Amino acid sequence: MNLISMNVVTLLYLVASVCFIQALKGLSSPSTARMGNAFGMTGMGIAVLTTIALMFKLKEQIQTGGMGFGLVLLGVVVGGAIGAIAAKRVEMTKMPELVAAMHSLIGLAAVCIAIAAVSEPWAFNIAARGEGLPFGNRLELFIGTFVGAVTFSGSVIAFGKLAGKYKFRLFQGAPVRYPGQHMINLIVAIAIIGLGLVFCFSDGAAPAWTPYIVMAVLSFVLGVLIIIPIGGADMPVVVSMLNSYSGWAAAGIGFSLNNSMLIIAGSLVGSSGAILSYIMCKAMNRSFFNVILGGFGGEAAAADTGGAKEQRPVKSGSPEDAAFILQNAESVIIVPGYGLAVARAQHTVKELVDKLTEHGVQVRYAIHPVAGRMPGHMNVLLAEAEVPYDQVAEMEDINGEFGQTDVVLVLGANDVVNPAAKDPKSPIAGMPILEAYKAKSIIVNKRSMASGYAGLDNDLFYQPNTMMVFGDAKKVIESMVKAVE
Repeated sequence: MNLISMNVVTLLYLVASVCFIQALKGLSSPSTARMGNAFGMTGMGIAVLTTIALMFKLKEQIQTGGMGFGLVLLGVVVGGAIGAIAAKRVEMTKMPELVAAMHSLIGLAAVCIAIAAVSEPWAFNIAARGEGLPFGNRLELFIGTFVGAVTFSGSVIAFGKLAGKYKFRLFQGAPVRYPGQHMINLIVAIAIIGLGLVFCFSDGAAPAWTPYIVMAVLSFVLGVLIIIPIGGADMPVVVSMLNSYSGWAAAGIGFSLNNSMLIIAGSLVGSSGAILSYIMCKAMNRSFFNVILGGFGGEAAAADTGGAKEQRPVKSGSPEDAAFILQNAESVIIVPGYGLAVARAQHTVKELVDKLTEHGVQVRYAIHPVAGRMPGHMNVLLAEAEVPYDQVAEMEDINGEFGQTDVVLVLGANDVVNPAAKDPKSPIAGMPILEAYKAKSIIVNKRSMASGYAGLDNDLFYQPNTMMVFGDAKKVIESMVKAVE
C-alpha cells in the first residue's frame, strides 16, 4: 500500500471517529437524538466501506481461494438484513433484550477475530508468515478473547433474565446462588489468568493452542457465573455494563490488528457504557462495584418479601373519577413507567394531555433516570408520541415542583415513586425518587397491587390522598379521554 492510500484510510477513519463522538453527544438529549443517530450511521458507513476498501488493497495477503470477499459481502448482507428486521419488529418493551443480544454478538465477534489472528497472524499484518506472534500481540489477543467471551456468555444470560419467558433456571430473574460460588468464580478467574500468561509467554512460530482454547472456554463459563447471581432488578445496569465490556473487547482487538478505528470506537463504547452504568447505579442507590462484581462477592440488596404482608386500606376509583379530578386541576404531573410501555399507551396519554390542555390544565411529564427497563426508555416512548420536549422534565429539575402540584398521575411506575426510599431502614433507603407523595392529590394506575422490581410494598398507594385506578393503562386512559370530552 502506498503512502497516499494509507493517508486516505487514516483520514477516513478520523472522519468516522468524529462522527461517532458527535453521535454520543447527540444521543445525550432527546431533542438531538435523531441527529446523533444520523452521525452514528454515517460514521459506521464510512468505517465499513473504508475497511472493505482496505481489504481489497491487501487481497494478495488474505486470499482464501477466491471466497474471502464473497463471504464478507454475504455476511454484510445477511447480518444487515437480520438487524433491519429485528429493529423494525422489536417492541419498545423488548428493547433491553435486543441490546443485550447485540452485545453478545459483539463479544463473539471479538473472540472469532482473535482466534483468526492467532491462527494466521500474517493475514492481519501482525507477523510474517512462519514467524510467531510478538508478546505484545499475544497479550492483547488474550485480553480481547477473555473480555469478548465474558461479554458473549454474560449477555446471553442477561437476555434470558430480561425476557423472563424461559423456564431454564439460569434465565429466570431470581439470583442463582450456591455454596462456594465466590470461591469457584475466583478459581476460574485465576485459571484464566494463568493459562493466558502461558499463552503469552509461549515461544516458537506455532501458537500455544491448548492453553489458549482452554482459557477461552473458561472465559465463556466465567461470563455465565458472574451474571447468574445478579437479580432481575439489576439487569438494566448489567446490560449497560456488558455494553462497556463489548467496547473494551473491540478496543483490545483493535490494538492487536493495529486498527485505529476499532480502538477509537471500542474506547468510546467502553467508556460511555461505564459512565452510564455508574449513573444508573447512582439513580438506584446501588453500589457500582457490587453490581459488577456480583459473582465475586458483591451481594445485591434484596428486599425481604417473605412472610405475611400487612393488610392496609386502599382507596380506589374509576377512570371517570380520575378524569374529573384531572379536569378540575390547575397543574398536573404525569409519571410514566414500565406499565405504560407494556400497554403501548403513550399515544393515548398524549391525547389525554391535549384534552386537559384545552381545559386550561398545565401538564408536565416527570422522568426518573431508570424508569422502564433502560435509561431513556420513557423519553423514547414520549418522543414517539410527539410529546413536546419542553413538557418533559428530568427528576432533578421537577422534584421541587411536586409540593405545589394539584394532581400527580402515576402510570405503571412503582419503585421510582416509593416514599419508602426516605426510610433509613428500608431496603431501598437513599434511592433517589420522584417525590410524587408531596402532591395534593395522587392518581395511580396499575394492573394490580403487585410490588415492583424491588419486591416492596409502595407506601404511596396507601396515602389518604392517593386513589388507585386498576386496569390496563391504555384502556384506562382511553376511558379518561372520553370522560374529559
